[in-house]
Amino acid sequence: MTAVDFNTILPEFLLAAFALGALMFGAYFGKDKTAATLVWATSGLFIALALFIGFGTEGERMAFGGLFTDDPFARFAKVIILVSAACVMVMAQDYMQRRDLLRFEFPILVTLAVIGMMVMVSAGDLMTLYMGLELQSLSLYVVAAMRRDSTKSSEAGLKYFVLGALSSGLFLYGASLAYGFAGTTQFAGILSTLGGDTPVGLTIGLVFMLAALAFKVSAAPFHMWTPDVYEGSPTPITAFFATAPKVAAMALIARLVHDAFGGIPGEWTQVLAALAVVSMFLGAIAAIGQRDIKRLMAYSSIAHMGYALVGLASGTAEGVQAMLIYMAIYVTMNVGTFAFILSMERDGRPITDIQSLNMFSKKEPLKALALLVLMFSLAGVPPMLGFFGKFYVLKAAVDAGMVWLAIAGAVASVIGAFYYLRIVFFIYFGKDGEPADSNMAPVQWLMMVGVAVIMVLGIVNLFGIEPVAALAAEALVR
Repeated sequence: MTAVDFNTILPEFLLAAFALGALMFGAYFGKDKTAATLVWATSGLFIALALFIGFGTEGERMAFGGLFTDDPFARFAKVIILVSAACVMVMAQDYMQRRDLLRFEFPILVTLAVIGMMVMVSAGDLMTLYMGLELQSLSLYVVAAMRRDSTKSSEAGLKYFVLGALSSGLFLYGASLAYGFAGTTQFAGILSTLGGDTPVGLTIGLVFMLAALAFKVSAAPFHMWTPDVYEGSPTPITAFFATAPKVAAMALIARLVHDAFGGIPGEWTQVLAALAVVSMFLGAIAAIGQRDIKRLMAYSSIAHMGYALVGLASGTAEGVQAMLIYMAIYVTMNVGTFAFILSMERDGRPITDIQSLNMFSKKEPLKALALLVLMFSLAGVPPMLGFFGKFYVLKAAVDAGMVWLAIAGAVASVIGAFYYLRIVFFIYFGKDGEPADSNMAPVQWLMMVGVAVIMVLGIVNLFGIEPVAALAAEALVR
């Protein structure tokens, strides 16, 4: 390993060293007694590395003979992953401590999952991609079942593991086909073999790999694990599932299709467009009948991943830029929304029934207003920031000549607005009764209100993110 290789993987190396050190620290100094300290230390390290990656590195570097890539695209995704993971851990600490769920393994497993995500978005080879994917997945299987005394949590972990193993098998089969027809596992090597008549086996391999990654990103029809895992997992774990892993998986799809299969966009844009349409409409329609807010957020995530895939389906740099902006806004909205969901309780016990929000505005007017802003933004109501996220991806589809896809996205968005507005209806116009309590730690309150303010005033900052996302997209789509 050369000095250049080491410098390129320095953030991942530091996280791996920290995870091993934290494991030894917890084992020798009281295990769960150290959990709160480890959560804050891990979150601080994530933020420090996000700042280092965002401001301390530039240009494009390759490591280990092209197995690992550090470019503006990877750095953009890594910053979102690190910041969102830090936010979720910090706002989850109080919830987990009050319910005796905080274990010292929690920040360590999150760290290992984040390492896997960072490797995924920097992969330059199918083997590197798979290593990162499995490191993330194995960690998430464990945290999904972290509540050992809960049947639902155990069921969530088991379902996620079984279906995750199936998706891993699909990916490996597709990767083996790609290797067999291209003669290499490196993205650059696969790209160089494209041209003229593309082997059918190579296209089939790509379809299998996209199906596996669609599972990771909760795109329909590979979404079957999402509602049950979201509902059964402890709420802080659900919040984590809804943020960082989505960014990593979406960035990985972009990396795969552009770096390895960029020479045949006609082959994969159709697949991504189909996934986008099915995800948008299934997420919008299936969420209408949900009464549990965590299941509702699961179907919401399916629909939102469909909108992000609209950007990728355009096959252009503008589409990648739109996807990155959309994912940044989506993750921010979810952090604020789950900060509120974590606070929902009655008689000291957590609840997730949306009807428990009836007339919540009378009890907590400020929190109700913040939740209204978040729901409007998730629905894409202007002038909230969520509207501009959808505007970017739909515009990218129109500019790429896929007007039908943009129209489908607009229709699905109108349908999906119903269940977000229904929550607002319950909050302000529901039946009189005893609404849920909202026992928020200061960090959770800051996250929720802060995100709500960003959704209203973030339009100014959006124009600052746009050129950064454009630079990231240009580094990927040459």
